[in-house]
Amino acid sequence: MPHPQTRIVLGGGGGGGGGGAPLALVSLVLTAGACVFLFLVVLAGTRDTSPLDQIYFLRADTSDISGAPEQARWTLWNVCAVTDDRNDCPSPRPAYPFDPRRNFDTEENVPDSFLGTNKYYLMSRFMFAFIIIALFFAVLSLLSGLLALASRLGGALSGLLSSIALFFEACFAALMTALYVLARRRFREDDKEAQLGLRAFAFVWAAFACLLLSTLFFCAILGTGRDKSNRRSSSGAGAGGSSRRRGFFGRKRSNRNRGSFVESESQRRVKDEY
Repeated sequence: MPHPQTRIVLGGGGGGGGGGAPLALVSLVLTAGACVFLFLVVLAGTRDTSPLDQIYFLRADTSDISGAPEQARWTLWNVCAVTDDRNDCPSPRPAYPFDPRRNFDTEENVPDSFLGTNKYYLMSRFMFAFIIIALFFAVLSLLSGLLALASRLGGALSGLLSSIALFFEACFAALMTALYVLARRRFREDDKEAQLGLRAFAFVWAAFACLLLSTLFFCAILGTGRDKSNRRSSSGAGAGGSSRRRGFFGRKRSNRNRGSFVESESQRRVKDEY
């Protein structure tokens, strides 16, 4: 019969098949949702089809700026005109910066706050890099998350990848919010109508929330596996200790019985001699 500790070692390697499987499934759904949200934001501006033609970061009145459309919408790839309340975008350019002076190749009627500074230009360029990296690691976390359904190792790997995606998504969301909220204020200070793209902001922050929860759930898979191992080891140790105690006292009782048997034999011999 195998020793109880041998069974503990063999049973502790698995992880996701028991209590970790529901957590892994929830994490997969959340990660998939984050990937969908990020794809919608990244692809906005590349095609003039629904729903991509309704996603943008900032809309501003640029009718008095030379070379600009009456209404301009900024995406990650370009600045788009507005036709029938939909994006009408030119050819996409990667890491397209937010900088009205560069975007329209003029300083005429551009708000003074956008002139003489590279702050907006640099923030928008870093934004593009952050969201691409976040999307890359989110997709890797989604693929490796399938392993989390069967093992704790898969959960650990997915948790690591998801945490990396979460970090870059947080950087992107923070830069996006700071940049376009500040840009809207600058347009309004120049008596130009401006408003944020609610869909883009909602998708970005929803992706952040999904990645945060999926990272926590992936890490929780490790905790469920450790709890099971501890319970098994404690029960195994208790069974082994009780058997050893029973063996110790059993040997005492058997020795005592053997001693009484010897005493009874000697007493019979004494009686026979008499």
